[in-house]
Amino acid sequence: MHLAAFITAGPGRPGGWRLPDSVPGWLDASYYQNMARTLEDGRFDLAFFADIVSVPDRFGGSTDSQLRYGALGSLRVDPLPVIASMAAVTRHLGLAATVSTTYAQPFTVARSFASLDHLSGGRAAWNIVTSFQESEARNFNLDEQFDRSTRYERADEFLEVAGKLWDSWDDDALVLDVEQPLFADPDKVHRVDHKGRYFSVQGPLNVPRPPQGYPVLIQAGASSKGKDFAARWSDVIFCSHASKESAQSFYTEIKERAATFGRDPEEIKILPSITPVVGSTTARAKELADEIFELVPSIGGLSTLAYHLDVDLSTFPLDERLPEVEVPGVAGHYHEVREITEREGLTLRQLGKQYGGRYEGNFIGTADEVADGLQDWFEDGAADGFTLQVPYQPGGFETFTRQVVPRLQKRGIFRTEYEGSTLRENLGLTRPASGEWQRRSGAQG
Repeated sequence: MHLAAFITAGPGRPGGWRLPDSVPGWLDASYYQNMARTLEDGRFDLAFFADIVSVPDRFGGSTDSQLRYGALGSLRVDPLPVIASMAAVTRHLGLAATVSTTYAQPFTVARSFASLDHLSGGRAAWNIVTSFQESEARNFNLDEQFDRSTRYERADEFLEVAGKLWDSWDDDALVLDVEQPLFADPDKVHRVDHKGRYFSVQGPLNVPRPPQGYPVLIQAGASSKGKDFAARWSDVIFCSHASKESAQSFYTEIKERAATFGRDPEEIKILPSITPVVGSTTARAKELADEIFELVPSIGGLSTLAYHLDVDLSTFPLDERLPEVEVPGVAGHYHEVREITEREGLTLRQLGKQYGGRYEGNFIGTADEVADGLQDWFEDGAADGFTLQVPYQPGGFETFTRQVVPRLQKRGIFRTEYEGSTLRENLGLTRPASGEWQRRSGAQG
């Protein structure tokens, strides 16, 4: 089993930051460094930071609900310097940051992650997003967002260029022979000369090929295009499911799609999001979950859902059910909330509270009960591991690491020591040879 920690460089969940055990250290490097040490002590594979490049205004055309309730994007620190600070105090923990292919340039991103991979000793990971919000587009010199098809076409080309840049240095190009002298072998450093629809890049990169070959790639595609993109490029897939059955279906589909792109399905690790709540007894865990849930404002939850769906939910009656709508945003979240709405008969107001305070996977109970649930999903073909979201930081990670991890280790389904020195090695992934990127970019599903 593999474990990732979803850390928010900001308050994240509406309500969670109000808990007595929540520490608001989002602007302090030591806050993240202490969490990194906790996760490494628990032998986690990686720490994973999502990101948003705007304060969302999708609910009612205003940032009020985000800022007032400390919702999803009310405050987000740039994750790249955060993971660099965490690398300095750890030796094994993988470190993932989100960067959008819609607003960045391939050379800058390839250089940043190659640099992080070298400086961390091969522990860098890139969570690839295409972005979808008009408020984000307006922060990057655009009047409106690209459509979904264009975003994914651009992302495919972006990945193709990034791979060419990482491959522009042969693995043995850096010589450092002081006698000849020969710093780097010019015959082993190559121009890229890429000219495509969206990008024109000469190259080469001015950083040698990363220790992992390529940084580990994370993606969360749930639409048909997103699934193809993830099956082609991703090493790790982050996803969200309202039930084990939907997780199993997704798991099977992605592994099958990977095979159509000529990839070994075992080279993709699927890590569904979970939100465990652990108590000394089952009753105490449920009581704690209820306490956290009561702190969630309905409008704060709806504001976050409106952002994820890219639909202004303020236009619908709050005391009626969410109607069927076209979703420009995250298809996976829409399928999840439709499933919950139909199963539990929730009004939109109730859905907002449920979404803002949701416990993904419903892992609520004692440490043994939570471990039972994780083992069931893992052994029943629903997951290769899990991405742990906690309702409050840093205490949620500390509790899980102290109480649940030892149970998983005792059952023999989670490591007691790290297997390798790089993130790829710890995930059980092979190091790609130079040129693998180009083969993958030309593969047809």
